[in-house]
Amino acid sequence: MRLATLNLLNGMSLSDRCVTPSRLADAVRALRADVVGLQEVDRYQPRSHSADLTRQVAEAMGAEHWRFVPALVGTPGAAWRAAHDGDHDGDEAAYGIGLVSRYPVRSWHVTRLPAAPVPSPIVLPGTRQVIWLKDEPRVGLAAVIETPLGVMTVATTHLSFVPLWNGKQLRTLTGDLDRLPGPRVLLGDLNMPPPFPRVLSRWQVLARTPTYPAWDPKIQLDHVLGSGDLPPVVSVESPELAVSDHRGLLVELRPVPAVRAASAARPRRDR
Repeated sequence: MRLATLNLLNGMSLSDRCVTPSRLADAVRALRADVVGLQEVDRYQPRSHSADLTRQVAEAMGAEHWRFVPALVGTPGAAWRAAHDGDHDGDEAAYGIGLVSRYPVRSWHVTRLPAAPVPSPIVLPGTRQVIWLKDEPRVGLAAVIETPLGVMTVATTHLSFVPLWNGKQLRTLTGDLDRLPGPRVLLGDLNMPPPFPRVLSRWQVLARTPTYPAWDPKIQLDHVLGSGDLPPVVSVESPELAVSDHRGLLVELRPVPAVRAASAARPRRDR
């Protein structure tokens, strides 16, 4: 079973700053994932041709089970308001996260994560210029999924860039996820480097590799965390894709064959 997280950057390619459906489809197919958590996702935004990007990802995967959840309604960096649960199926321009699964979803669960109450200083990428930026509301989306490995919960999120506040959001989200069926996997852009995701959540780290910036990764902002009795991780990939300034991050889980597991558990006899 292959699980991936991908910050879409609203589907934009860095080569020409354009949003093209074929490039998004190429990026998704390159992951060859069974479940994908998406961040920085547009729905009905003019900058992404008024498309529903989560739907496009699902179509590229051939997946029937997917959901987009807005963090805000309006346009990031312009006029917007915090989204609420009634906006899930709205027809206004929105921005948030998505989760797509090839496997059947038993139930969906949403955790709202309010924005930091005060602006925070950030350094513009590639410069020494510091600006004060207003934080945006965040959201977590979880699905209880029937997989070949059994029933499990898979969630995705995109946390605040504000230090400490994103830690509080992570603790809130994982607390909610702990009430859902295990084992559990969290896929997302957590906006914090190691070891903070592990320390704050107390979940397992399933992938360790830099993911940002895509062209020359120096830091890991995108993470895959696990909780409960998960099968072993047999591979980790972090490919540069046709879209985004983040690399995708993918883990493959594979159960230990029953015969091999029984052999490993059998006590050895001295000869």
